[in-house]
Amino acid sequence: MLRVVPVVLALLLVPVSASAEEVAGDAPAEAAPLSGRTIVIDPGHQVGNHHFPEKISRLVPAGGFKKACNTVGSRTGGGVAEPTLIWRVAKVLVPRLERQGARVILTRTRNSQELWGPCVDERGRRGNQVDADLKISIHGDGADSSGRGFHVIRPTDRPRWTRDIVAPSRRLAKIVRASLKGRHFRLADYTAGGHGLVARGDLATLNLSDVPTVMVELGNLRNRRDAALLTSSSGRTRYARGLLDAVRAFLRVD
Repeated sequence: MLRVVPVVLALLLVPVSASAEEVAGDAPAEAAPLSGRTIVIDPGHQVGNHHFPEKISRLVPAGGFKKACNTVGSRTGGGVAEPTLIWRVAKVLVPRLERQGARVILTRTRNSQELWGPCVDERGRRGNQVDADLKISIHGDGADSSGRGFHVIRPTDRPRWTRDIVAPSRRLAKIVRASLKGRHFRLADYTAGGHGLVARGDLATLNLSDVPTVMVELGNLRNRRDAALLTSSSGRTRYARGLLDAVRAFLRVD
């Protein structure tokens, strides 16, 4: 089970507002095409991480080595934190998945200045605990402000850790890329050679997963155009629709 420090459970949720467009969702399907499917959505970081430097800096398993429990994430030029923006995207995406019958598990269920974590090892294993069909970890990058666009990160082939999920994760990564492109988002022009796909072996979120998984950097928060997309309700809705498209395509739902 997901380990949560007891005092954290007692803390209040900081409300996140959503527009009518975000709440409305897509038109209901005639059937529930994702019925019986379990999807894990990992909204990166936690907005309160910076208040708990000792907790988030402690080392945790990351797949044959150790890394810091978590980090604070990036910010837009206007000071909006990555965890909050990503949380808002997740809150648009989750109802859309549920309306199509999916069981959705979030690695964190709150966005609060008084909360921290969970750690990356817990995020990495979350899909294993619920026998998920797939896991998508959502982030925003913090590169030089001149670069813009999204990219998708998949696990490398590591025999003791990821070999069993490399092939389906590669397929998932390609589908996420195609689905976001299909919603008219730009591929990152500052990394991944411009083709939008990266393989990494240093991320616990990927290394510790036993289910197909990817991490998607929806955009560069330090770029004003990418930041504008993530801070707008229309942009968040378009991201959510692209990710929903990807889930359906990966699970071969027509």
